[in-house]
Amino acid sequence: MGTRSQYFIVEAAALPEIFLKVAEAKRLLEVGEAQTVNEAAQSVGISRSAFYKYKDAVRPFNDMGSGRIVTFQILLKNEPGVLSAVLNSFARCGANILTINQGVPAGGSAVVNIGAETSGLVMTIEEMLSRVAVETGVVRCEILAG
Repeated sequence: MGTRSQYFIVEAAALPEIFLKVAEAKRLLEVGEAQTVNEAAQSVGISRSAFYKYKDAVRPFNDMGSGRIVTFQILLKNEPGVLSAVLNSFARCGANILTINQGVPAGGSAVVNIGAETSGLVMTIEEMLSRVAVETGVVRCEILAG
């Protein structure tokens, strides 16, 4: 009986440094800042063998899964224009909104779940979360599924 692969979402600060360096080397290759694996590995201070050992197992969160559809859960103050500002922020970041589900406001705030296709982002998901979180009226913004 074969074993199934298991995946974990782990905060980058908790990972061994080698994983972060492999992820950075892969990024250098993807964006063309390094032309060869050797050049990318040297640039981040790891051996080619370390790169090849971990390259298929290390991916940034926004590369996980097929289709790059992410569900965000956002707690918004019940004030005019707050949802509109959040949707505009998603658009400025390059996310394509697929679904919006807003609960009935209670206690002056409402939970909004937004399903978005993120392959067109002009930044990382973390940067997008930070931008949405600072919009006026946003109490909390987090990834629910992805």
